[in-house]
Amino acid sequence: MTFGDLMLALPPGWPLILGGLLLALLRRPAFAYATLALPILSYWHFSSLPDAYTYDLDLFWYKLELIKVDRLSRIFGLVFHIAALLGALFALHVRDRVQHVSAMVYAGATIAATAAGDLISLFIFWEMTAISSVFLIWARRTPRAVRTGLRYLVIQVGSGVLLLSGTLLYLAENGEMTLKAFTLDGPATWLIFLAFGIKAAFPLLHNWLQDAYPESTATGTVFLSGFTTKLAIYALARCFPGTELLIPIGVVMTLFPIFYAEIENDLRKVLAYSLNNQLGYMVVGIGIGTELALNGAAAHAFVHIIYKGLLFMAMGAVLYRTGTTRASELGGLYKAMPWTTAFCIVGAVSISAFPLFSGFVAKGMILTAVAEEHRTLTFLGLLFASAGVMHHSGIKIPYFAFFAHDHGIRHRRKVREAPWNMLGAMALASALCIGIGVLPGLLYVQLPFSLAAAEYLPYTATHVVTQLQLLLLAALAFAVLMRMGLYPDEVRSINVDSDWTYRKVAPAVLRGLERGFMATRGAVERSVSVLRIRMMGQFGHLYGPRGWLGSPWSTGETALWSAILLVAYLVLSYYVD
Repeated sequence: MTFGDLMLALPPGWPLILGGLLLALLRRPAFAYATLALPILSYWHFSSLPDAYTYDLDLFWYKLELIKVDRLSRIFGLVFHIAALLGALFALHVRDRVQHVSAMVYAGATIAATAAGDLISLFIFWEMTAISSVFLIWARRTPRAVRTGLRYLVIQVGSGVLLLSGTLLYLAENGEMTLKAFTLDGPATWLIFLAFGIKAAFPLLHNWLQDAYPESTATGTVFLSGFTTKLAIYALARCFPGTELLIPIGVVMTLFPIFYAEIENDLRKVLAYSLNNQLGYMVVGIGIGTELALNGAAAHAFVHIIYKGLLFMAMGAVLYRTGTTRASELGGLYKAMPWTTAFCIVGAVSISAFPLFSGFVAKGMILTAVAEEHRTLTFLGLLFASAGVMHHSGIKIPYFAFFAHDHGIRHRRKVREAPWNMLGAMALASALCIGIGVLPGLLYVQLPFSLAAAEYLPYTATHVVTQLQLLLLAALAFAVLMRMGLYPDEVRSINVDSDWTYRKVAPAVLRGLERGFMATRGAVERSVSVLRIRMMGQFGHLYGPRGWLGSPWSTGETALWSAILLVAYLVLSYYVD
């Protein structure tokens, strides 16, 4: 096998996986700077694969399609490489090998999963992302992070178990396991759908996201925000395009996080809820299933990875300099961190879909696709969610972190601007947000379907005016609520979400069942003990020294009973014969 053949046989992302593992052998600062080279090397390998390239691998009696590259996998692979590079630059100052190794393996496994052509290959990299990413949470090395990481790992591995179960059932039913468009017509595809839904943070399956991401390190959350959930979006787009059930699921995903984000005090948790909200738009687009809608889902995933990563970078820089991201303890940081403030504002207007920023040229594609299908309620739900995004991410994040309620933390902690590498990563992400917004054609040429088949023009008078009206009304509502004192106060609190069912109710039920079991066990043991004592008394009365069978017999009594038994034996033997 030549070197070129070997390169074509290795799955995309392998330089990140292998190189990430080898980072443990390098010394500081060499291993940190190597993380900048690995995404570039990996993308060189990924981009060198021919269009519509496939590579099969025979394993036992099955043929695995280890590599399958098409336009859908290419756009996700591209943005995952960008996220890996930005994250590596943002974490360049970190001296913790664990974070660098796990981040590179995590990114590489995600990229490899986007190029998998069969369910088994997808499962392998699916689980690799779960195992590698949990170390970004444990790297914070606090008791709470350890507990959170365990919960995160159980849920992520559980998603993989469901995926494997669905894969084996599908293989038994159909004799093949190609990654393709499925229909929800049996247990196998339902299990696969549920596995994807867990990672995509479907309603009632979402709390691992808000639980885990805010507990990661300042740099680890940047990586987490870019890969796991977007891999699930890719998998849904690959396997369940046009599935009607995804439309109501996506609408609910866009709506319910708004209310939690508005009352949440931890700004990284606000961003986690906002991430859940943005995933809903992509899920709706996949559920619509038209070429324009799927283009919109892919485009929105692309820009979301960048601007959400930018917002998490800004909050990561705040956490790095102040030690907290609680809104009740921040404020006034624009004086000490002006560049971070500016970059955060770019991310905020991007996620709010202001014209000339990346969110506007992507989110509008999904809304247009919904309108073309005449789904009025869905369209109104997404519009309401867009106004909510403006509130909790477009205004709340920069306002409460950098401007409002100056609690003096910048003086107490002697806050300085973020390190140069953090600023560099945020600057590059900001440039991408603005560049894509100004020149959307750079993104559109990467989309799965050509715009000749699914025409969309973002900068029309209708699109621009409608969006500006929505954003200005949302900003006015925020100002009025703040002025009237009706906006939720930023106070230290714990907000109860659906995780209450398995973190509070389930343990209480289990403790109740345990107490009931122990009480039942005690009652049974006492009853058995009483019965044993009574039986021993009866046996003692019968067989004891004074009992009828225990006392000595005379010779005559012994002879009499021996004769009786002999006669009984002879009678039985006679009739039996």
